[in-house]
Amino acid sequence: MKKMVLLAYAVAAFSLSIASLASESQRKIAFRRGGNVWVANLDGTAAKKIVVGSWPNISPDGTRIAFNTEGDAKNRPGPERHIAIADIASGKVTVLKDIPSDNCFGPVWSSDGSQIAFYIMSENDWHIGVVKSDGSGFRFLKKAEPKGNSFWSMCWAPDDRSFFCQDLTHLYRFALDGSLIKQWDIGKLTGGCSMSSGDRLDASPDGRHIIFDVDLNEESTRKNWDGPPPGIFLLDLESGSATRVGKHDFVWEPFWLSNDEFLCIMQKENENEPSIYRMSLNGKNPKPLVKHARTPSASAP
Repeated sequence: MKKMVLLAYAVAAFSLSIASLASESQRKIAFRRGGNVWVANLDGTAAKKIVVGSWPNISPDGTRIAFNTEGDAKNRPGPERHIAIADIASGKVTVLKDIPSDNCFGPVWSSDGSQIAFYIMSENDWHIGVVKSDGSGFRFLKKAEPKGNSFWSMCWAPDDRSFFCQDLTHLYRFALDGSLIKQWDIGKLTGGCSMSSGDRLDASPDGRHIIFDVDLNEESTRKNWDGPPPGIFLLDLESGSATRVGKHDFVWEPFWLSNDEFLCIMQKENENEPSIYRMSLNGKNPKPLVKHARTPSASAP
């Protein structure tokens, strides 16, 4: 009887392992290389260029990529950028036309794939806007307040009932009506590190942590690097404490794969461009996936 029980456990564990491998083989990643949006398998194979654009974010089901177009504005100085969706299978691109601005960027899918948040220039200020995945129902999710105090690095909580962001001084968790749930001082969390508008936040699938990149509070000695080096921190939402992840190299732009692993970009000594890696929370043995690429995101398991 004991042998039969052990055999049953072994069969169950083997089945779970096979299911996990099958799930991984179906997942996709999206990224930017040069001025183009690309898609690949989770292991970096079968990379394919999809469309010209920036800030790609793959949908949870792995069938579409939200991104922003890039161009020069015709009637004013600066860029003209629109939120668009590319269907991976067909290559069809749909520009979302019911957004009241010609300067939007950085789309982020909600966890259930029903909404897309992004940054929108309106009334001479940057705000966070949101639309349904078909481009309808635009509204402001979080406006700059007071005027000139914009919020960046937006990511959805796993249940899509709240979201995280930062204003260069604090990390925040807001309800969907814009009311404050929680805030953390970035400098105190990270020992004096700082954040910029281009940094990334991402919430773990189990909702217990957020991961984010910063400019470290130290000087770089690299010949091919200007400014402070980048680093990644993990914030435990229950305890409110943060720890640095992956201390051995320049790493940034994290995106969760599971509760234990994430995608990021890394630039090693004597390299001129970053590449996409898969990394565990212990920071050991990062696995290279895609050379010379940025802004990685992954479909859901």
